[in-house]
Amino acid sequence: MARARSVPAPLEPDDIAALDRFVDHLWLERGASPNTRASYRSDLALLARWLQSRQVRLEAASEADLRAWLAAVGAGTGSRTQARRLSALRQFYRQQLAEGQRSDDPTARIEAPRLGRRLPRTLEEDEVARLLDAPDVDDPLGLRDRAMLELMYACGLRVSELVGLPMPRVNLARGLLQVQGKGGKERLVPMGEWAADWLARYLRQSRPLLMGGAAHDAVFLSQRGGVMSRQNFWQRLGLHARQAGIRSAPSPHTLRHAFATHLLNHGADLRSVQRLLGHADLSTTQIYTHVAQARLARLHAQHHPRA
Repeated sequence: MARARSVPAPLEPDDIAALDRFVDHLWLERGASPNTRASYRSDLALLARWLQSRQVRLEAASEADLRAWLAAVGAGTGSRTQARRLSALRQFYRQQLAEGQRSDDPTARIEAPRLGRRLPRTLEEDEVARLLDAPDVDDPLGLRDRAMLELMYACGLRVSELVGLPMPRVNLARGLLQVQGKGGKERLVPMGEWAADWLARYLRQSRPLLMGGAAHDAVFLSQRGGVMSRQNFWQRLGLHARQAGIRSAPSPHTLRHAFATHLLNHGADLRSVQRLLGHADLSTTQIYTHVAQARLARLHAQHHPRA
């Protein structure tokens, strides 16, 4: 007999209104991504229901309430999930404080969990070459995939930036993309000759077939003529990785990591890589120096006679 699923208790109208204001604030003032907004709202809704069972309103929670909730939901969860939950709390209650909804910040003395530096998964240059060569470019979908992979690796794009790229932001004559990144921030990124050539070939040969006579603004189209989704691209990437003999299945972000790491390996300076990636903070880009150094250490250990 199937076990009945418990239905979450409905939120109080005041809590819903507070969450709506907070999510609007994340979007309008901070330019937070849809994923961030959804995650923070989910975390805060979970807290609101927990507080509701204790007859405490979300906006009136004390430091002790928040510590008790973090302890209750923290068992068995990773430090990054815990850190995200605390970040949601901090931003929510700081907004409450700024708007005069309360006179204190109950998160001020709560310390975030220590996060170890996690090196991103990347690909060696020969693996990237095999991956780029994997699609069957005689097939319209294969030619589309080749253009997408080339562009992602040449420009260090996020997958959302790739699948959301509109035609007016492509300048083939100058070899540039106008990319809209996180928070609506824009940057110009050079494509390089290889990626520009494959993109031009796709636009000339495959895209008209995928459009099927309909007008569309998106550069990359699905088999049915709609906009490519991130999930669709992930599936196609996995297919080509297997064809290329890459055992550890890469994520769409892996090519972005490879772009940054390979630039640094070949002498690019960190500030330039930061601008190309669209990172607001240089410290975010510095993780790639650790990836490059780790690779050099492996090469030294493998090839030096006295390693």
